[in-house]
Amino acid sequence: MDSAATARFEALRSRMASLAYRLLGSAADAEDVVQDAFLRWQAADRDYVEVPEAWLTKVVANLALDRLRSAYARRERTVGSWLPEPLLEGDPMLGPLDTVEQRESVTIAVLLLLERVPPVERAVYVLREAFSHSHKEIAQILDITESASQQHALRARRRVRTAPRAEVDRAAAREIVEAFVSAAASGRTDRLVALLTADATGLSDGAGLSATLMSLTGAENLARVIRGGFKPTPAKRRLAGGAPAFRAAIVNTAPAVIATVDDRVIGAVILTTTHGLITTATSIAAPTRLHRLTKTWQTTPQEAPPLIAKW
Repeated sequence: MDSAATARFEALRSRMASLAYRLLGSAADAEDVVQDAFLRWQAADRDYVEVPEAWLTKVVANLALDRLRSAYARRERTVGSWLPEPLLEGDPMLGPLDTVEQRESVTIAVLLLLERVPPVERAVYVLREAFSHSHKEIAQILDITESASQQHALRARRRVRTAPRAEVDRAAAREIVEAFVSAAASGRTDRLVALLTADATGLSDGAGLSATLMSLTGAENLARVIRGGFKPTPAKRRLAGGAPAFRAAIVNTAPAVIATVDDRVIGAVILTTTHGLITTATSIAAPTRLHRLTKTWQTTPQEAPPLIAKW
């Protein structure tokens, strides 16, 4: 393949990866899909490809749909055992984040809701909300009719409809995380309860030690578990591989606590907020879900000091 064709693909790689990630919720799977698309681009008769972006969008969307429909994916993505792979602010795989819809489409909450949406509806939602494709374009990409695209979009929006999420800038995100870490480390449940909505929920992958996710509802219940989780013990330090540091970050456009040992990310707690209170805390610590987050973290300068330098 000539260098011009390779350069054309590389110019679109991040966009294609962000499409695949929104459809699959997995950075590793998204990378595999983009690589498969590259192989197809190599083999294609490019003289007949009028608009490379449109051609590649169709290929990537349908490769991702094939993965979602596969028996293997259905086993791996059972509701109650699957969480998205988190992405750090600045990761090009997050893709376009200019509009509210684009930012919402990559949140942990929406990616989880999309797991309950049939594959074609999911694809229509992502192509429409995150990439602003017309229904005519979506029909061509997915080989469906325009009216079917409109119906899928309507059903997907109903399924994904969520409570308003407060958008926060970097400074506000750090304030939220600082308050959360301070309350969690204080050992006082009441301080945590004051930061949570009454119906706050928690979701954790148990550091990958459990086959199913752990879920909690209610401020009091969640506060007690968080308080216990933030209490350091020798056993926890051994499991972590050392004494972690805790820092504030933005993950999937939301405030987050990042725990690191040396330059390795060992866990992240992503916080969803509204009206100044935390509605959801999602804890992700399974090593298989943290590869890309660690890779991005290691190449991102950390200007602010840690909230806890040594736990």
